[in-house]
Amino acid sequence: MTEYLPEGSLIETVKNKNALSSVENLKEAQKNKTILEAFATVCTAKHDLILDLGVMRGIIPRNEGAIGIETGETRDIALISRVSKPVCFIITGFEKDKNGRLTAVCSRKAVQEECTANYLDKLVPGDIIPAVVTHMENFGCFADIGCGISSLLPIDSISVSRIGHPSDRFKSGMEIFAVVSGRDPSGRICISHKELLGTWEENAANFAPGETVSGIIRSVEDYGVFVELAPNLAGLAESCSRLKPGQQASVYIKSLIPEKMKIKLIIVDAFDSENEPKAPEYFITKGHMDFWRYSPENCSKNVSVDFCR
Repeated sequence: MTEYLPEGSLIETVKNKNALSSVENLKEAQKNKTILEAFATVCTAKHDLILDLGVMRGIIPRNEGAIGIETGETRDIALISRVSKPVCFIITGFEKDKNGRLTAVCSRKAVQEECTANYLDKLVPGDIIPAVVTHMENFGCFADIGCGISSLLPIDSISVSRIGHPSDRFKSGMEIFAVVSGRDPSGRICISHKELLGTWEENAANFAPGETVSGIIRSVEDYGVFVELAPNLAGLAESCSRLKPGQQASVYIKSLIPEKMKIKLIIVDAFDSENEPKAPEYFITKGHMDFWRYSPENCSKNVSVDFCR
């Protein structure tokens, strides 16, 4: 059964390397319509992608570069941005260039159409899928959910603990997991992330009153300072004007109050620090969820997501 993974997942596999090792193997891959990956080395002035196949050059004509290129739904930047990165494709034929060298003619769009029909169209809300962060904006990040097809992960769906920018949590090229949250009016898949990072109780179980632990200051308000202990867990300390978001902090845990979903903290120290985003630690990475409740059962505030709606 074919797996339709984010671009870059096949590039180092034995099967992919073998296919690119000889002309005969490339011709066999064409015959079997095998999905391959290679690095794009050039995007021409006509926006054709040139591939390094090892034993020969490959070319993906502009109109075969991605779903929606011909209609304008997908912009040419989607092709330009693939230079120096892995690109998925099938070989549709071979031709000789003006110097008589054999060139493989390839299609990325055909792979994306196959991925859409055999994988993405079958996904339903609550399905957990692998993804790769491709680029970030103030409002969220875009992730490759299969064969170069992007989905938007809104910033408020990245984690329960609020962040100022997706780069606080991710970096481009990071492998993550996501949960399908629905589809937009055009039918494109929408994804979320925070549901995979654990509930309040699951995260709070890693901490205890009396401990002094590290955290990141996420927000400084008149009534207090929110300190992130984990991506899905934050506590509140007394306000202090000298503090600012993004600082590293040492905090003393005064109390954990599940019924109010609160953690009371005392800031011991705070300092500027470069917080390189770490790979997320997940409580779940596969399967399907119908319902997710973040708040404890005995908490008056119900924070939950129903994927069956």
